[in-house]
Amino acid sequence: MAAIKLYPIHTPTSLRVFSSQFPQTTPSLSFNSLAKAPLPFPSISLKPYHTVTPRALVIALAVKNLSETQPVSVPPQTEEVTGKFPSDSGVYAVFDKNDELQFIGLSRNIAASISTHRKSVPELCGSVKVGAVPPGNESGNTTWVRQPPKKKPDLRLTPGRHMQLTVPLEELIDRLVKENKVVVFIKGSRSAPLCGFSQRVIGILESEGVEYESLDILDEEYNYGLRESLKKFSNWPTFPQIFVNGELVGGCDILTSMYEKGELRTLIKK
Repeated sequence: MAAIKLYPIHTPTSLRVFSSQFPQTTPSLSFNSLAKAPLPFPSISLKPYHTVTPRALVIALAVKNLSETQPVSVPPQTEEVTGKFPSDSGVYAVFDKNDELQFIGLSRNIAASISTHRKSVPELCGSVKVGAVPPGNESGNTTWVRQPPKKKPDLRLTPGRHMQLTVPLEELIDRLVKENKVVVFIKGSRSAPLCGFSQRVIGILESEGVEYESLDILDEEYNYGLRESLKKFSNWPTFPQIFVNGELVGGCDILTSMYEKGELRTLIKK
């Protein structure tokens, strides 16, 4: 009886993708007699799959001036665009089939942007030049991009809901509106108003460049009881409420009317 020897089957580490010529199968043990040599496993060397960016486009991304780059033709099929153009950020210029400039854009994903143009206006997408993002358009640049000013925090009328007040809440309101030129009581915060009227009031004051203090009447932690106390204090049932120089001006409708007539600016300057 022939001797039996067990040969373990080793899967080559470089074999990551199986071609149709060698379909993937589940490894199994194989018994072979000494009279027969084990069948050699076919040697296959495949490189990991990755999208190859054309060399011309890699060079173009390092060039700041679009005029220094060579145009790359847009494929006739939209799905071929992704493989031909880089998915990096940059500046790109689109030319029609007559080499006439049609569009210049700045994109975080050039291939995706060109693909969108190819779908919407294929007749205008003949070729594309690609360049690097200019310094002034880079993220975080403050030279060319104006940063929005930081908004003041909303005031808190009390130290906390469970803290005992030493003076009545209406007296705190009276001090507040008299010690500050413009005070608005709104629903929500100045950075995130919770009603259209409050948003309108904040928008008017911001557009006029008015320095003002704001309080959120819905803040039940630090402005607990403010909503009802303010109604009694001002004898005004709705919100928002705007005070100027310690006096109640009114709500959103009155402030809007004064703003449109130019009366608000005059009132603020007094």
